Amino acid sequence: MKRALRALVWRLLYTIPVVWLVVSLVFLLIHLVPGDPIQAMLGEGARAGDIAALRHQYGLDQPLATQYIEYWRGVLHGDLGHSIRLNDTVTHQLLLRYPYTFVLTIAALVFGLALALPAGITAALHRNRWQDQVLGVVSLFGLSFPAFALGPILILFVSIRLGWLPVSGAAGPAYLVLPAVTMGAALAAILTRMVRTAMLEELGQDYIRTARAKGLPERNVVYGHALRNAMIPIITLLGLQFGALLAGAIVTEMIFSWPGIGRLTVSAISNRDYALVQGCLLAVGLTYVLVNLLTDVLYLLVNPRIRG
Repeated sequence: MKRALRALVWRLLYTIPVVWLVVSLVFLLIHLVPGDPIQAMLGEGARAGDIAALRHQYGLDQPLATQYIEYWRGVLHGDLGHSIRLNDTVTHQLLLRYPYTFVLTIAALVFGLALALPAGITAALHRNRWQDQVLGVVSLFGLSFPAFALGPILILFVSIRLGWLPVSGAAGPAYLVLPAVTMGAALAAILTRMVRTAMLEELGQDYIRTARAKGLPERNVVYGHALRNAMIPIITLLGLQFGALLAGAIVTEMIFSWPGIGRLTVSAISNRDYALVQGCLLAVGLTYVLVNLLTDVLYLLVNPRIRG
């Protein structure tokens, strides 16, 4: 237990410089934009007095070091600025939209795992047989359809032609199905191949042959021994793919009019609402850091050798 706590503390300490880097890059975003961001927000016909007033409101008339300190003070107090287009605080907009993106990402992960785990295990247990070949073709088919292609196809076939599910919006659980399937299809294909590879490696180990020689049921050998040890690379891939799903949510949310952070980010970029863009990017970046930290914690829970 002491070793696990010590390892957890060290991982928390490693996270601190990563968080600092993420916040610093998001802060520099408004300064790296070509031209004058205030001029871009107000338009070409803005008066000089309005530009100066808005620059003062955003604190852009202060030295860069002072702006950096003030931005950190705002982040630590939950104040990410004010959206000039929505006439609302950035924090309030993120609190409204973030749950939608989080629920969509989790649903896509669950859908991907629900397909990938049984498919990958079946392919590994029937290596080079027709089951393995069929699942390989299906996973390749899933990789061939990106979200911007699969989403419209699902809308045309499932929603418009069959009328089973709603086309867009977020008025209930039924509205979540198509976006989650769109995001989770490619993940399921990737995970299926990873599960197959990891299971094949574990099933060839000596401890598996020993377990079978002792007369353990095949179900216990596969799920109780092989799958648990094979989960380490799978957890790693899940942690990495979570960030990819957050980024891919932008396309999916636009297709299905899902009111999440991805759609909010596109709207903020179109409206040149830089404070809102900074807030959205910061939320996604910090979520990715947190997911990687949770991935390390899962390592400790799944594999006792890492705790040692």
